[in-house]
Amino acid sequence: MTPPAILLLAAGASSRMRGADKLLEPVDGVPLLLRQARVALSTGLPVMVTLPLDRPARAAVLAGLALMQVPVPDAALGLSASIRAGVRAAGARPVLVLLADLPEITADDLSLLLARHAVAPDLILRATAADGTPGHPVLFPEWALPGLAELTGDNGARDLLQQNRARTEFIALPARHAVTDLDTPEDWAAWRATRVRSQV
Repeated sequence: MTPPAILLLAAGASSRMRGADKLLEPVDGVPLLLRQARVALSTGLPVMVTLPLDRPARAAVLAGLALMQVPVPDAALGLSASIRAGVRAAGARPVLVLLADLPEITADDLSLLLARHAVAPDLILRATAADGTPGHPVLFPEWALPGLAELTGDNGARDLLQQNRARTEFIALPARHAVTDLDTPEDWAAWRATRVRSQV
């Protein structure tokens, strides 16, 4: 069985950050994108990171890491363009699709999905929050690759997941790890305040 590749999607525009780049916001003392890349690399699996052409600072924070940077010239067309580019780079192997803007995802979270994939390689595995709310990452088996390669628009794999719900298993991650997605400066401020309170 071919082991999965990890596809870290980092080609988004951060359009709601009013000029800032959410993937460069500091988390645990480093830019979020670097943190996410290190989490992905800790699995020992091949890691591909999709990147837009107009954000050289993102590529710069990944310099020196043992991963593949995948440029996405048509990133403005939406999330699907990033997925298509990443799937092409990964080749004919399962892919664990990880959004770069989920700051609570841990190496243990990825290991949980990968361990389940080892015994159920034909299922789509989708992470959820502890309360069952669907989120990310999502591990797609080889049979799903043609569908990923044909995605269009900015809905990512939402329609593909809906069409294959019967072949999907949901994996609960701790707390809100799978759904904490920070899109605005206010989101970041509120999240950081909550972290500070939890550490007091």
